[in-house]
Amino acid sequence: MPSLTLENRWPRYASFAAGLGMIVFSALTIQHFFAANYPASIYAGSFCDINAFFNCNSSAFSPLALVAGVPLGYFGLFMGALVCLGALFPSEEFERTNHSLAWLNAIGVVSLGAYSVIATRSLCLLCSGYYVFSLVSFALFWRFGIDRDDPSLRKRWVRPSPKYLATFAVLLAIGAYGFREYHITKKEAQSGSAAAKVVEQYFSLPTVKTPTLVSPYWTARATENFEDAPIQVIEYADFLCPDCLYLSKQMQRLKEEFKGKLNVAFQFFPLEGKCNHVVAKDLHPGACEVAYIAAAVGPEKFAAIHDEIFANYNSAKRNPEWRSGLARRYGVESAMADAALQERVRQIIETGAEYDQTSDKYAHGVRSTPTLIINNRMVIGTFPYEQLRAIFQALVNKREQRKFMEKWQEGK
Repeated sequence: MPSLTLENRWPRYASFAAGLGMIVFSALTIQHFFAANYPASIYAGSFCDINAFFNCNSSAFSPLALVAGVPLGYFGLFMGALVCLGALFPSEEFERTNHSLAWLNAIGVVSLGAYSVIATRSLCLLCSGYYVFSLVSFALFWRFGIDRDDPSLRKRWVRPSPKYLATFAVLLAIGAYGFREYHITKKEAQSGSAAAKVVEQYFSLPTVKTPTLVSPYWTARATENFEDAPIQVIEYADFLCPDCLYLSKQMQRLKEEFKGKLNVAFQFFPLEGKCNHVVAKDLHPGACEVAYIAAAVGPEKFAAIHDEIFANYNSAKRNPEWRSGLARRYGVESAMADAALQERVRQIIETGAEYDQTSDKYAHGVRSTPTLIINNRMVIGTFPYEQLRAIFQALVNKREQRKFMEKWQEGK
């Protein structure tokens, strides 16, 4: 009987290699998910720096990254393991079961790839590696698999062994439970030991100066003078950066929790060469246009348009018509032809060059988004809400302790 795994031929070894590739890329995807969502230190934040399209952070922050609290990559890891085991310990029942699962997996990876390209306008290279090896595995089952000559599609593709399916389901559930518990543990650690470590690392960072021009476009205001608030954040950001979108969601919660204690100045830093010479190529086409439109509404309405842009991130990123409509709604259609306005945005962008190098590869201090100057300490990338909250709370506590000591000294 013709078979992919029962015969000791090269397709069997190719099937094992495809399964191994699925395992490797799934493991890398899982590793990136945890690294992006739960960085181990303040030096490991996620940021937009390389390419707008090939960006694994969009996948890591996507709602589809988790299924019932389990990283999506785990299911790919399990599928890859089945393909490898099927090649190492072949049997008719094992191959028929894997044969049946192969087409389901192929439909899944095609759907996920389409979602990434269409919905997020990006593609994760790690995920793409899994997609490629999955489709290779599917092609091998299609070309060499058992029952391949049967005229019935159902008999050719849907003849799994109930015994094997039940066994796989139990093993899948056990592994999923373990990954779910690990994910919960990692998440809870962000408000415990991980948060304490990040706060310690934050205060060990060297202090940096305030830029010569602090943007007048604020998204949170506690005091008239920027330096008077217990928490002062200068946010170098790009409206079309997926990591900035993630940060905006964290900041939205923090602005409510630390209301009256927090000043946030939005320092335009679009990663597009049209208005930012730091960028070697246009990483986020349209980012300059969005910056001009947002600046044109003025400081008074800036917080509102800031929130609207991030709330409609996908439209802002991929739809020029939506951006034109945004300008019309705010009555700033002339923003793209306003030389004075564009010069003002350029001056804000240029303040990023005032900082010392953060990498030997780049001559510029600020060269990626988001980059935060929090109370004169530079923090690069995104971090979980719990870690940023811990830093903010430490700054509030420090200000309150200083006030207490000042009053105590006056009363002596």
